[in-house]
Amino acid sequence: MAQAGYKQFCPVAMAAEVLCTRWTLVLMRELIAGSTRFNELRRGVPKMSPTLLSQRLKDLEEAGIVARKPLPSQKGGFEYHLTPAGRDVRPVVEAMGMWGQKWVESSLSLKNLDPSLLMWDMRRNLNPAPLPRIRTVVQFLYSDLPASKRDWWLVIDPDGDVDLCWSDPGFEVDLYVSTDLRTMTAIWMGLTTVERESESIDLTGNRVIASSMQTWLGLSPFAGGKKRVP
Repeated sequence: MAQAGYKQFCPVAMAAEVLCTRWTLVLMRELIAGSTRFNELRRGVPKMSPTLLSQRLKDLEEAGIVARKPLPSQKGGFEYHLTPAGRDVRPVVEAMGMWGQKWVESSLSLKNLDPSLLMWDMRRNLNPAPLPRIRTVVQFLYSDLPASKRDWWLVIDPDGDVDLCWSDPGFEVDLYVSTDLRTMTAIWMGLTTVERESESIDLTGNRVIASSMQTWLGLSPFAGGKKRVP
């Protein structure tokens, strides 16, 4: 990669030269989670500029970690897939995530609130099994955000596919979830639960869907990690 480097033969230093440039590990998190297209990756790293995203993908391709493949039946589009070397990075990313879940102070994490990233990851990790075998629509309303970022919809199809909408999809809503972004983020991180935050969350609509929210809600893959005891 185009950087000065550590100029050490140590494998840790050599791996750091490839993986520890700004945004690279976060981008690897998205690739490991299954995002393959440029716009999907952008939604997973919304604060990363398109130019830098393109550069990091190029760097990872040159390092043999990502392979770029043309999209079938489309002109000019590509998918990005992990190579065997890229797939071997999974335990590294998972270990860093579990370390961060355990040792990074929760109050610091909760300063970096981002509704688009939160909802994108909730969509990706949602468990449709407890939901009815019909199309289910859940609208999230974040009372503390401006109107342009306040409303989000998750549309779960009977086959389990989940779509995230930031404008009204036009379907009848089965459950309204009204809360603030910090509370929802803390639940997503596994720092608390829907039941514990019952006074901060207003659930309106289908009672069965509401009562099972903790089981179908898409939590962080690191939510099961235990925080250290001070």
